[in-house]
Amino acid sequence: MTRGTIFPMTSSSATTLHLRDLARLRRVRDRIDREYAQPLDVEALARGVHMSGGHLSRQFKLAFGESPYSYLMTRRIERAMALLRRGDLSVTEVCFAVGCASLGTFSTRFNELVGVSPGVYRRDAASATVGMPSCVARQVTRPIRTQLIRNGEAAAPESDLA
Repeated sequence: MTRGTIFPMTSSSATTLHLRDLARLRRVRDRIDREYAQPLDVEALARGVHMSGGHLSRQFKLAFGESPYSYLMTRRIERAMALLRRGDLSVTEVCFAVGCASLGTFSTRFNELVGVSPGVYRRDAASATVGMPSCVARQVTRPIRTQLIRNGEAAAPESDLA
């Protein structure tokens, strides 16, 4: 073969490449789930799976419907909601406990996803889930996808109705 010859990709090699990318994307998602309270950025996540930051962001959004940053912030807000329901930490303490470096960014994102400020949530939600098993409380209080859609961060699901 001469230098510079391009080999056409077969369907089996394309499938293998796609599956390999999906496995790497799941590793990134799992790392975010485990290390949500650590300082994480797209470039560091991408280096961990031998991708560029741009490629990781595009592929992650295609696979999971939201950017890596949005996914990370959703995990952080979910954990913050649990800590705020406990009621023994201030909003500022919760902000830093979940890995946010800015109280303003945390409060803004919390309000976008949950619909109320962290302080209001702490006051109202602490009593709302009393006596409820934690697994049920987590499901009931989880930020809902329609809030993401409202904020333009996820595509609205297509209706199957004609």
